[in-house]
Amino acid sequence: YQGAVLLLFNDAQRLSYSDIKTQLNFEDDDLMRVLHSLSCSKYKILKKDPDSKFVSPNDYFEFNSKFTDKMRRIRIPLPVVDDRKKVIQDVDNDRRYSIDAALVRIMKGRKILGHQQLILECVEMLSHMFKPDVKVIKKRIEDLLARDYLERDAENPNLYKYVA
Repeated sequence: YQGAVLLLFNDAQRLSYSDIKTQLNFEDDDLMRVLHSLSCSKYKILKKDPDSKFVSPNDYFEFNSKFTDKMRRIRIPLPVVDDRKKVIQDVDNDRRYSIDAALVRIMKGRKILGHQQLILECVEMLSHMFKPDVKVIKKRIEDLLARDYLERDAENPNLYKYVA
């Protein structure tokens, strides 16, 4: 990727972020990483305007003709991708579906169950996969109530009924 970006500067002195993106057809995340490695890291092969630590879609780049290094070959590492947020969000979504399935499975078997008993059974059922958070279970119960999988008892609001 870095080589492809550098080759664009054989034909042009100055390129905008959008010019580079359209010519190379890169995703925003990939292009940001590549341009950051070439203009903001230890080796500043590209000059960035405005000169800042971060790459934005409004930036302009030009080849740094004054760049030199004692080494004959240099390595320009790409910054690591921060996928942790995405992974955590995916795990939370998967857990949400597991909690929904466990709640419906418990209620399908019991038909009527109290709030505290439902939470205890859900935690017990899911404890072999992960330790579910009680707050998340409560949110999932509210969601199931809203989607008409469960309903509250008319006389006792702490009792839930399964809606077939």
